[in-house]
Amino acid sequence: MKKLNNLYIFSIIAFLASCSNTRFLPEGELLYTGAKVKVEGDSLSKSEKKDLKTQLNELPRPKPNSSILGLKPKLYFYNLAGEPKKEKGFRHWLRNTVGEAPVLFSQVDRQYNQDVLQNYVENSGYFNAETKSDSTRRNKKASVVYTVKPKKQYSIRNVTFPDDSTQLAKDIRESTRRSRLRPKQGYSLEAIKEERIRIDSRLKEKGYYYFNADYLLIQADTTVAPHQVDLVVKIKNETPALAKKQFRIKDIVVYPNYTIQNDSIRIASDSKVQYKDFTIIDPENLFKPQIFDRTLYFKKNDLYNRTDHNLSLNRLVSMGTFKFVKNEFKVADTTGNYLNAYYYLTPMPKKSIRMELLAKTNSANYTGTELNINWSNRNTFKGAELLTISAFGGMEVQVSGQNNGFNVYGVGTEASLVWPRIIAPFKFESASGFVPRTKATIGYEFQQRSKLYSLQTFKGSFGYLWKENERKEHQLTLSEITYTSPQNVTQLYQDQIAINPTLERIIEKQLIFGPTYSYTYTNTMQRRRKSTFYYKGSVDFSGNITGLLTGADVKNDKQVEIFSVPFSQFVKIENEFRHYLKLGKESQLASRFIVGAGFAYGNSEEMPFIKQFFIGGTNSIRAFRARSIGPGTYDNTLNAGVFLPDESGDVKLEFNTEYRAQIYKFLKGAVFIDAGNIWLMNDNPNKPGSKFSKDFMNELAVGTGVGLRFDFSFLVLRTDFAFPIRKPYLPDGQRWVLDDINFGSGSWRKENLIFNLAIGYPF
Repeated sequence: MKKLNNLYIFSIIAFLASCSNTRFLPEGELLYTGAKVKVEGDSLSKSEKKDLKTQLNELPRPKPNSSILGLKPKLYFYNLAGEPKKEKGFRHWLRNTVGEAPVLFSQVDRQYNQDVLQNYVENSGYFNAETKSDSTRRNKKASVVYTVKPKKQYSIRNVTFPDDSTQLAKDIRESTRRSRLRPKQGYSLEAIKEERIRIDSRLKEKGYYYFNADYLLIQADTTVAPHQVDLVVKIKNETPALAKKQFRIKDIVVYPNYTIQNDSIRIASDSKVQYKDFTIIDPENLFKPQIFDRTLYFKKNDLYNRTDHNLSLNRLVSMGTFKFVKNEFKVADTTGNYLNAYYYLTPMPKKSIRMELLAKTNSANYTGTELNINWSNRNTFKGAELLTISAFGGMEVQVSGQNNGFNVYGVGTEASLVWPRIIAPFKFESASGFVPRTKATIGYEFQQRSKLYSLQTFKGSFGYLWKENERKEHQLTLSEITYTSPQNVTQLYQDQIAINPTLERIIEKQLIFGPTYSYTYTNTMQRRRKSTFYYKGSVDFSGNITGLLTGADVKNDKQVEIFSVPFSQFVKIENEFRHYLKLGKESQLASRFIVGAGFAYGNSEEMPFIKQFFIGGTNSIRAFRARSIGPGTYDNTLNAGVFLPDESGDVKLEFNTEYRAQIYKFLKGAVFIDAGNIWLMNDNPNKPGSKFSKDFMNELAVGTGVGLRFDFSFLVLRTDFAFPIRKPYLPDGQRWVLDDINFGSGSWRKENLIFNLAIGYPF
């Protein structure tokens, strides 16, 4: 059967390869197959030629039809659809959305491309280069070869900056330490443009509000020495007088209830509040003036700078209270060296209610629905506080599988209040464009597992969130309290506890309280970088101070209780690292590594079940059902009884890597491999093989698969087909199951092939 499958795939590839797209070309036309750039001559080293060739190959236009493994599927579907009779329907969609029109050789302007290549090498300092082209035709296809013969690159000998006695010239000279132009480096027009922008940005930090890069001129003198150039930075004579002045801030005026009506400002001017350095015009008294003192960086007599300008706007936007934020600076009437700053803010509706109806599924074969109702007040106490009250209810059922009939129902409510500042007995200063926040939350959830038990969970927390910048984020929860209480435990579940005693931990009363902290760093927003990464580290404490005060840290036969419930003591640490490597314009290699450990001590023999680690599922190891792996080499199907319980552990190790590439405009494909497992810190006689040991690498579960990602602008819908290639619960030496793979076998597919449907990328 495997040979037949391979023969079938080979036949499809051979068929597509044999389908010549050239027979659909108009009479006398040739299919353009692309351009190649050669760099010749003895003036450049091998590495210089290689780098220059890579850059030049990106320039010729048009680009040929896209291809995969030498095939042109988009062009094939374009020809397959033919000319549609109307501008809608399947044929129109197949031809114009899935397909791609042929790129014809007649569309290629060789002289234009030669000029582009010539300009590029000249602008890179390879003056007096020669560029020519030649075409190659074979059957009904044609390509072009461009040959570039550059001379030795010119290098910078000297760079001279304005040397007059004006303050503007002095400030330009003081910024030369970070200049993009350095002696001995190759001449580059791009570097000259970057230098003008750099100087302009530096001057913006020193009060030159009206200056811009176009007022700078950088002259090049190539006659000073063979293959060398002198650069002279000048301020253009036609530069306006205002652009040469440094400005300070005079009046700061805020309109927190601005509308685009022409007379809105005139009407609002009847009511003014002076608070410190700010003039607040808010006739309806919607906002307390203090929020603008905390949000706006400028103060009276401050030297204008672009950093404070942008940070103030970013903070106003990130508050989430204003729909539109507009800023304007005007020269003050009293003197030409002062600016008045105006902020026009249009608030969002103060109160809103939102209802969401969700459908969901997971790899444990559970499907269900959830209804969420959220009510929000964005300015609760006139200080831009956000109060949110939500209620939710939902259910999950398993259509087929061992847990069929053990449905899950849940209802709950939560209230949260977010202040746009740090509420603490100490002063917190943040030089970030993001508003620091204090958040308090309280919630309740009731969960009913049919035929088994129900759980009541009460939660409360108080903590802080702040960002140093767009890359670094902190979250500190001073107090997080969770109380869980079981109800309605059925005899069926009690019977299962007799078979698998570890199930009793799930329905134990639990009291967890303590601080948590997490730190996140990411540079994934820098899209031009070839390699980006994301890191999140978190630590979770429970009962530490209480353990010292009550003596629970000292081991004894009896647990210390609070309100008749033993409180948990543990430390949990988790680290997640993601790396994204660009392989092409529309392809990348994404990888993730997770390592975590939890340590119970004092008043606790084991980690609380809800604080342990789980593995497997749509966002984990996709070849195994959710929470079905481990711990260690333990096989949970042996003592599962009438249903499959969730497996948990104290230690977690997981690795995922995924190759992502675009297939069509909104359709992307992926090939992935996942590996990992969880373990317990201590021996558990009911779960043999579950303890973490030095042989942990031999106990990893491994799965692989392929998937499609439907990347729409508003969501990413993900489908994955995955199957295991290593099962840790099998005997040592038999865990790799590559030889057992048989897609033609119905029994193998039923046991091993997992379909995952999810929203968003797995990581």
